[in-house]
Amino acid sequence: MASTIQPQAAALIQKYYDTFNTGDREAFLALLTDDVAHDINQGGTELGKDVFRAFLQRMDRCYREQVRDLVVFANEDGTRGAAEFFIEGEYLSTDEGLPPAAGQRYRLRVGAFFDLRDGRVSRVTNYYNLEEWLRQVGAGK
Repeated sequence: MASTIQPQAAALIQKYYDTFNTGDREAFLALLTDDVAHDINQGGTELGKDVFRAFLQRMDRCYREQVRDLVVFANEDGTRGAAEFFIEGEYLSTDEGLPPAAGQRYRLRVGAFFDLRDGRVSRVTNYYNLEEWLRQVGAGK
């Protein structure tokens, strides 16, 4: 008999990105555990929902992004998952330590990995090619 846990895990990851795309940050944060670990691309790990909220506020100030062409995977016991997608965005306001923003548009392939616990996301790790993002926003030209 097939487990219903694996499809539930995949549905949670799908909902995570669907909710991200709506811009409803409180609904998005409700999908996370209070002690969520957020591994930032080429950065450190931030812990907790409040820290994740602050990260989202900075991202929303500096970028307008949408997830496209999402493919989701989950393991059989529903404790881990992964997603591959494209992030399509616009660089709105200069982010600290990065090139000046001038409304540049970008499209990047992203991989994300998840730990899932009690129907929520307890860890998310994101990977994308930062050098490609820099090229697309015109850094070094």
